[in-house]
Amino acid sequence: MELKGRTVLITGSAKGLGKMTALTLAQRGCQVAVNYVNSEKEAAELVLQLEHMGVRSLAVQGDVAKREDIVRMVEQTASRLGPIDILVNNAGPFFRERRFFADYGVDEIEYLMRGNLLGVMELDHLVLPMMRERRWGRIIHFGFGKAAEARGWTHRAVYAAAKVGLVSFTKTLAEEEASHGITVNMICPGDIRGKNKERTMEEARLEIDEETPVGRPGTGEDVARVIDFLCLPASDFLTGNIMDISGGLDPIQPLPALNQRRT
Repeated sequence: MELKGRTVLITGSAKGLGKMTALTLAQRGCQVAVNYVNSEKEAAELVLQLEHMGVRSLAVQGDVAKREDIVRMVEQTASRLGPIDILVNNAGPFFRERRFFADYGVDEIEYLMRGNLLGVMELDHLVLPMMRERRWGRIIHFGFGKAAEARGWTHRAVYAAAKVGLVSFTKTLAEEEASHGITVNMICPGDIRGKNKERTMEEARLEIDEETPVGRPGTGEDVARVIDFLCLPASDFLTGNIMDISGGLDPIQPLPALNQRRT
């Protein structure tokens, strides 16, 4: 229980990858703030589940794309659970619909940029003084597969630009905060969808995924166990890393390949 008593805020954690991360860190004895936007029922259920595991927990509503929500989320977490030791920036808006950049509205562009880059930076900025004061902290950012290569991603121009910007920010912040005992890393999940977000690796090994080179679908446990490892005190030498958790799958396909799949 090397993380026992540490306070963690996980954005977008009422369901999916964030929920699996919350459960994993609670097993380490962390106190967990569960963030949600609309999933109030799921957040309340998760809080009860975490409390039954013997840790303190609370649900905090807020949209990472809205500054006033970000400030409130941090203030509520710190006042109820204590200063934030671990920040997992899991939440980030993503449009499944495929559209060229020219077809996005200006408000949509701003929302995607705020939710995936500026809001993350603002959250980090709010928790850094708490971490610096205790000379210990863990910050996790979320990207996408191959984000570190800054490749073009047709139909995902805004999302990709925000996450690629976050890659540079991750590396810079890691260098700046290393002397304060704070590590900053980015994990890049593969194409983990639907029920697989809350499944275990053991469950996934019973299925075959022909698109993923390792032969099975990725799961929330795959992601949560990497975050868990990065948060350990003994992982203090690991910072500024961009880590793909993809089973070898390349999520970025050129436009001709996409068109061929549609026909």
